[in-house]
Amino acid sequence: MLKEIELNGFKSFGKKTRFEFTTPVIGIVGPNGSGKSNVVEAIRFVLGEQSMKSLRGKSGSDLVFKGSKTLPKQNRASATIVFDNKKKLFKLDALAKDGQQVDFDEVSISREVFADGGNTYRLNGNEVRLK
Repeated sequence: MLKEIELNGFKSFGKKTRFEFTTPVIGIVGPNGSGKSNVVEAIRFVLGEQSMKSLRGKSGSDLVFKGSKTLPKQNRASATIVFDNKKKLFKLDALAKDGQQVDFDEVSISREVFADGGNTYRLNGNEVRLK
């Protein structure tokens, strides 16, 4: 189950923003301009989406907050999603029937993009490569 999404400098989220979910999520609702699409794009981004066009941008720098009257522009954007893994549903090799279970009660997946377009990926805080 999805527990949390944290965005920092991602598109319209100039300040660090956390969404905590205590019940399963079915949809995201809100008024026009509230960032609903950006939340959905953040989930796709953190899960490894490589097509900037599908994230409504031309390059990774388009995902970084550009600034506003009250907030300065950022030089990086990050997104983290946290899943509850108490039932040990995550496996190291998801394609293998007997894949080794991930032995953590929570699994966090993070991705950070820099203004120059470089990316870093993290799994439970440890830097990893996109596979």
